[in-house]
Amino acid sequence: MPETYTSDEMMTIAASRMVRNGAALFVGIGLPSAAANLARLTHAPDTVLIYESGTIGTKPTVLPLSIGDSELAETADAVVSVPEMFAYWLQGGRIDLGFLGAAQIDRYANINSTVIGDYRKPSTRLPGAGGAPEIAASSKEVLITLRHSTRALVAKLDFVTSVGHVDGGDSREKMRLPGKGPTAVITDLGILTPDPVTRELTLTSIHPGVEVDTVVKATGWPLKVAADIKTTAPPTAEELSVLRDLHARTARAHAGQA
Repeated sequence: MPETYTSDEMMTIAASRMVRNGAALFVGIGLPSAAANLARLTHAPDTVLIYESGTIGTKPTVLPLSIGDSELAETADAVVSVPEMFAYWLQGGRIDLGFLGAAQIDRYANINSTVIGDYRKPSTRLPGAGGAPEIAASSKEVLITLRHSTRALVAKLDFVTSVGHVDGGDSREKMRLPGKGPTAVITDLGILTPDPVTRELTLTSIHPGVEVDTVVKATGWPLKVAADIKTTAPPTAEELSVLRDLHARTARAHAGQA
């Protein structure tokens, strides 16, 4: 029988497969970090993981709690200052792929990670921008991971923290942002990619066992669906084993048992 897996595992594995071996990869904490490190431990061993605290070529044995986690510095090829990281590496166009999470995105893959509700009196205050606006603006490509729901994929963001394809079409180019912007949004239900002309997110792949109608109903705008929609390949035994070992090591380490 095929091995069972969770929707979060499918999302993480699907995201990790999009990492090209040898890419310079700017990593966000959380789901992006798990996907990036899974890629490094499987099909992309030469990927250079970079975190905004200034760690370059880091090879953590467990997932970091934050960008300031000592695990990142201890296993890095080099540690540079934050101004150098942003001015020379990121804004200098040396980052191939930015990997971000989000609390909310809209149909053009703009990101909110600041507040839910009114900015002055929010119902929820989120972690904030950090380096995400610069990562979204200057990376050659951007991947976004988040769990799929009408609360997360919304018609209008409560706050625009980081721009994706702005208002669609050529609006990003008109802002003279150097990177291509988001090339895929990977959720626990499927994969959305921007239309090549309108830049509106389109459902191009559903994960095994997921119905297209389920994804459409979980989206806060009328979601476009590709005519030739695909089904994501299920996780392999190796991918599941490596990911679960990584999470198990992380749990032990953060509990002081490593």
